Formats: sequence, C-alpha cells, structure tokens
Amino acid sequence: MLFFFLSIFGSSLALIMMLEKFASRLNLIDYPIARSAHKSPTPSGGGLVIAVLFVFVAYLLNLNEYITNDVFYALLGAAPVAAIGLFDDLSDVGLRFRLPTQFFAACWTIYYLGGVPPIDFPLLQLSNSLILSFLGIFSLVWLLNLYNFMDGIDAIAATEVLFVNLMVSFFAIHDGDEALALLSATLFAANAGFLVWNWPPAKLFMGDVGSSFIGFMLGIFALFSMHNGTLTVWTWFILLGVFVVDSTVTLLVRFMSGEKWYEGHSCHAYQNATRKWRSHERVVLSILLINLIWLAPLSWLSFLYPEIGFYICLVALAPLVYLCNKFKAGTPD
Repeated sequence: MLFFFLSIFGSSLALIMMLEKFASRLNLIDYPIARSAHKSPTPSGGGLVIAVLFVFVAYLLNLNEYITNDVFYALLGAAPVAAIGLFDDLSDVGLRFRLPTQFFAACWTIYYLGGVPPIDFPLLQLSNSLILSFLGIFSLVWLLNLYNFMDGIDAIAATEVLFVNLMVSFFAIHDGDEALALLSATLFAANAGFLVWNWPPAKLFMGDVGSSFIGFMLGIFALFSMHNGTLTVWTWFILLGVFVVDSTVTLLVRFMSGEKWYEGHSCHAYQNATRKWRSHERVVLSILLINLIWLAPLSWLSFLYPEIGFYICLVALAPLVYLCNKFKAGTPD
C-alpha cells in the first residue's frame, strides 16, 4: 500500500509541475475578478492531473479485478463532469451547458451503482427506490457544485479531500472494504501531490475541473460505501461537515435575503474569515483542526454505532452552524 501511495503521489507531483510550466500556453490562467481571493494571475487547472491520474489508476484497479466493471463505469461518470469543468476554466460555460452535463453524469453513475441503498432515519427507513434514485442524482449534482463553491482560497479544497479520504481509507481498511480503501488512497495521493503546489501562497489552482471532479467523486464514494455497508450517509455528512454547513447556510441566508443565490459571490463563512484574518493559511489550518479534533472522533463514533448516526450527525454539525453565523455566512463582510 505504501508503494502504491508513493507512486501516485510522485506521479501527481511531477505531472502538476509540468502543467504549471505550460499553463499559460494552454490558457489555463485564473485572472482575478472582484470576488477573487488572489490578486495576480495564477496558473490553474491542476485538477486535470488529479482527474486523469485517478481515472488511469482506477482502470488499472479494474484490470486487476480490485474493482468490478460496474464500479469502474460508475467512476467514469466523473469524466464529463471534469470535462465541462475544464471547458469552464478555459472559457466561461453557462449553466445551460453545465447542469445538463452534470445531471447526465449523475444518472449514469446511479445506474451503474445499481441505485441508492435505503437510508435509516429515526423511527423510519427510506426505501423507495425511485425516491432514493432521485435523491441520489440531485445529491451528486449538489455535492459537486458545493465543492466548487468552497474552493475559494488556497489549499482549502485540497486539505478537505485529504482529511475525508484519510478517514474513509481508515474506515474501509477497518471494515475490510479493499476496493473503497484503494480508491480513497488514490484520490488522497493524487491530491497530496497537488497540495504541494497549492499551499498558501498558491502557485497553482485546481480549477473547476478539479473541484467538480472531486466533489462528484466523493459522492460516488459515499454511495459505494453505503452499498457495501461500510459507511452510512450520516458519517459522510459528518466528514464533509464544514463544507456542507458553510455552503448550505450561505445559500439559505442569500435566498432568504432576496439575493440572486445562483450568482457568484464571496460571502461564505470561510471567505469572510479570510478577509477578517487576512490569511488563507490560518483559515485552512483552523478548518483542519475542526476536522481532526471535532469531526474525526464523531465520525468514528458514527461508524461504530450506525444506528444512532443521525443523532451524532446533529451533534457534529450544530457548532458549525454557530460558526457560520458568527462569521456572517451569506452576508458580505
């Protein structure tokens, strides 16, 4: 496993170094606009390396029968998501093109995963396959856009995916889910190589190609782990708690305030905190501490006691809602 991890990490590091050198020739440059957190043109598109490297390794895992054909085909649903993200990085792509592509990819993935497994709530179980499939499709589209919204400062998206996949790999190994462990380790290692270039002050951004791909892939991992009985949806909510709560509270506040919630903005809690503290690094490290000290132990507890996962999830997310209100999520600071 160590050689497997180091090989992917080394490949990611080398390929991203090459991309950074040729980014200007490929027109992969992120020019700052009014709501940007950076002040000078910066190479972007680092997520292209993450996506290509992950799909290649997934192909090798499928070839060697670590993952089934259906799982591999489900993972390929992220390819059009990454492609439309890349086009958006090169030339702004409107919602009328992005959303149909994203919904097509979500439908593709749900089909090859065999639908969505039942979800346990207190006192009842949601088991209607049609309702679950619709929820699964919308959740995948929501998660990829959520991840894109949260990729607004240096290193925040990359450190989040490292934390989530570290925990998922640990849970998968503990539960004997080899396929999930290998896939999580692959996404972890590919992002670790990228983070070297993305740590503040960032020399390279992942771009929409990366944030969309990663968000969608985490959604696939969640569904795959639920099918395998390894993790529940509540454990995933806990692991992604910072991103889920910040994006959701921000959206609700903007909607209730009569803002055009679907337009770009820079008033997430983490963005307000960055302006207040004048430091990308401080915000990223604070989120990492929340993940490690608060969310990691509670995700472990929900893993051990899935029957009360819903209640543990509520406990885990409640303080995050408070922090979002403290940093005025949804309101320009």
